[in-house]
Amino acid sequence: MLPIVSEENAAAVFSEIFKDMPTWRKNMIHYIKDENPEINTAIIEAANNTDLDPKAVALGAYMTYTLIELAMKDNDALMNFQEG
Repeated sequence: MLPIVSEENAAAVFSEIFKDMPTWRKNMIHYIKDENPEINTAIIEAANNTDLDPKAVALGAYMTYTLIELAMKDNDALMNFQEG
């Protein structure tokens, strides 16, 4: 089951993306290529094998990856939280 994406994380990611979308997308290509090359290959394959705009497909996939990654970090932080 995927973690829930908070409104705060979504707003922060959208704000970052839409400041400079082309640069953000390029940075994500390199980040995911290092972090998870199989996912990067799947995103590129999906983007290149559709009638849709490949850059838009990739942007959506990278945005989703980022949102899930942040939600997982939040979830892990909650699971590891200990009152002191």
